[in-house]
Amino acid sequence: MVTSAERLRRLLALVPYVATRRVVGLTETAATFGMTERELIDDLNLAWCVELRAPEPYCPIDLSYEDGEISISQAESIARPLRLAADEASALLVALRMLADAVGGTKSGDGDAVSRLIAKIEGAAGAAGAASSQVAIKIDNPNARGIAATLSGALSAGRRVHLRHYAFKRDEATERDVDPMRLMVVEGRTYLEGWCRRAEGVRLFRLDRVLSVDVLDVPAEVPETAEPVDVDAGLFTASPSDVLAVLELGPAARRVAEDYPCESVTELADGRLRIGLRTPDTTWVRRLVLRLGEEARVVSPAALAEEVRSAAAAALAQYE
Repeated sequence: MVTSAERLRRLLALVPYVATRRVVGLTETAATFGMTERELIDDLNLAWCVELRAPEPYCPIDLSYEDGEISISQAESIARPLRLAADEASALLVALRMLADAVGGTKSGDGDAVSRLIAKIEGAAGAAGAASSQVAIKIDNPNARGIAATLSGALSAGRRVHLRHYAFKRDEATERDVDPMRLMVVEGRTYLEGWCRRAEGVRLFRLDRVLSVDVLDVPAEVPETAEPVDVDAGLFTASPSDVLAVLELGPAARRVAEDYPCESVTELADGRLRIGLRTPDTTWVRRLVLRLGEEARVVSPAALAEEVRSAAAAALAQYE
């Protein structure tokens, strides 16, 4: 389902697209914006309700879409294509360079397209985009680039993939067949969104947790009812019923704050951190703390701290 923010961005691009071309085809415009003709008409009806202060005070946009053609006038104040500010140009260029790495650099077809787009934006932005070249993009997982290239190829070919994926909440590797929907970069990490045949639903798979991927000789069949995940508000939304686990981490365990979705992160003395994690199941948190040993301590809830102490004591007893 399209969010209101996505729809606003689409409308702000749609009006200049039509206005600068005077007349465009309904089918052509829907294809350009990646939507159905019904969705496009809904957007046009919404634009029809907009009143602008120019060229006259509170002047409604003059819009029509008859006989399969769209025309827009009286929209001069928003008819020019959007221009990027310096910070927007820099942020976009940094994200595009990260995306180029995620899809396998310039060796793939997608990488070529991204590289051309980077060059075009750099040329248009000029000095405004120069700061972005000072930002280095690094992908931690050495296998992530090859995995991303393989998944990008599967997407282009419309093929199902078989994944071995590490599920951190269960601390285990799982295997599943997935029909890819899209690759996306969210909060600095690359994800595959796809229809998981095992879960019978749309799932996100972080690429640095994909252990291996095989492209199957089976067409991807994403159900029409499958809806993309709305990532505008962030990837993870805690439930009011989730448990808040507060941990203190030693310097060697600070990476936990980067690898897991934290509600809060507080710097302590001597390079230590205090983090808050919300989860419906604390089993994986207990395993995480046990694995970290002296580098982690459960502050709350008390019941989880006791579970960790009991599990640690039972493990030590096996050596006696």
